[in-house]
Amino acid sequence: MGKKEAPISRLQDFLPPNTYEPVLHYLHEFKVHLTVARERKSILGDYRHRTHMHNHRISVNGNLNQYSFLITLLHELAHLLTFEKFGNRVQSHGREWKSIFGQLLDQFIKHDVFPDDIKQALIRSLHNPSASSCADDVLLRVLKSYDQKNGKEVIFVENLPEGALFITYDGKIFRKGAKMRKRFKCEEVATKKLYLFSPLYEVVAEYDPGHATDHTPGPP
Repeated sequence: MGKKEAPISRLQDFLPPNTYEPVLHYLHEFKVHLTVARERKSILGDYRHRTHMHNHRISVNGNLNQYSFLITLLHELAHLLTFEKFGNRVQSHGREWKSIFGQLLDQFIKHDVFPDDIKQALIRSLHNPSASSCADDVLLRVLKSYDQKNGKEVIFVENLPEGALFITYDGKIFRKGAKMRKRFKCEEVATKKLYLFSPLYEVVAEYDPGHATDHTPGPP
């Protein structure tokens, strides 16, 4: 899955200033085995509860900017704290988890570790946080503005005209369709199947049938 081990002190490299000590407190208190993963397109982080053979395990994608990394780590820590309090008796993203995640976020918001735009986006959803930051378009838009793109142009689905073809990270080609409430209905060209895409889904490239070989993506 592309995970890597690193000394716990390296965690500072992935976190905003003044957040390492409070995060480390949780990791030590609950004996968390934390790993940093390479980019995973389907998830930003994951959590596995303790068993008689293993401690709590959390992984977070290492390609995230420091604010996204912290929010994702707090998301997974909220799962841990929910398990410690309720075991498997509650839904994974139910009201118990939302309450605990909101309390964790509030703890860090009060210490001004987030820029004002991220802070306001978090406060907006504090009492009913989404199951994923990817599901909150307002928060996701703000967080993406802090990504380092190394001069590479970023293309979001919302930037493409209706009917445009685009390539996803796994090399599939889609045709953008109409917006259905919050997401765009897009057709996979090869299979004619319909999928819903977030407006902020990053495409690899627009697809030009006349220059197809120029836009063939590399491995995801």
